[in-house]
Amino acid sequence: HILRGGTPRNRPALKAIMQRTSLAATRLGIGLYLLGVFFFALNDALGKWLVADYGVGQLLFLRSVGALIVLAPFAWRVRKDLFVKDRWGLQLLRVIGMTADSWCFYAATRTMPLADVMTFYMAAPLIITALSAPLLGERVGAVRWGAVLVGFVGVLVALQPSSAAFSPDALIALFGATMFGLSITITRQLRQTHWLPLVTVQFAFTGLFGAGMSAIHWVQPGLVDLSLMFLLGIVAMGCFVAIAKALSIAPASVLAPFQYSSIVWATILGVMIWNDIPTVPILIGNAIIIASGLFVFYNETRVRAEQEPQSV
Repeated sequence: HILRGGTPRNRPALKAIMQRTSLAATRLGIGLYLLGVFFFALNDALGKWLVADYGVGQLLFLRSVGALIVLAPFAWRVRKDLFVKDRWGLQLLRVIGMTADSWCFYAATRTMPLADVMTFYMAAPLIITALSAPLLGERVGAVRWGAVLVGFVGVLVALQPSSAAFSPDALIALFGATMFGLSITITRQLRQTHWLPLVTVQFAFTGLFGAGMSAIHWVQPGLVDLSLMFLLGIVAMGCFVAIAKALSIAPASVLAPFQYSSIVWATILGVMIWNDIPTVPILIGNAIIIASGLFVFYNETRVRAEQEPQSV
């Protein structure tokens, strides 16, 4: 609208400003997405530890309580605007997808090695990239597809999935990855909606679902484990806030390859917490993943720089 309404003299200047703003937004979106993926890695490590002793429903319930405790003051301040007023179908589909994703991940880690579960979840960038064209209208060229595929090769090299990856339980992980990819795509569609109602409604719905499931089997947690479950909720909240903000300002197909950075964080956390020294395949796989992410960042920066007029 600004470009159409401007005079012929100032239109090039306005276009240059908008293109520079787009480049800055893309860089900020990538940074926020990487932060969200870091929280994802923490979530995975804490969840794998806790789900060995507690039911998935109980974990989802107490995780949601921890997140909502932090969200409550913010929600109270904007309580009149907290409830979604439009696009109810997409909102409902998103919270169902996010809840299914969380349940599937924790359920899968009870019976499968974490590396195998993460391998399936690393299919999510492929799903996001595939859905971003028909559902979001984004232009997904060969470069973005190539980066996603190269990153997935890096995942396979690093994780080296075992025979458990081909068990019936693997279908749970694959379904969870599909729900995650769909939810991320819908979050991009809802980018005009503020992150607070998106995240608050999501944890409220997941908490109610978990409460219903935990009524079947409840294990009384000690103070340490209860604190860790609340911490898990805070970490998960930080993850979804960062990702929602990232998707509000950058295309989903640009951000998708950076999902693979969770393998890098998992490797670093393994060394710091469990003293797991990375093997040669892990180092090679991480190098491939980092290279694919850097290439996406370089390509998006180059394309937008070429689109800027040389003089205004």
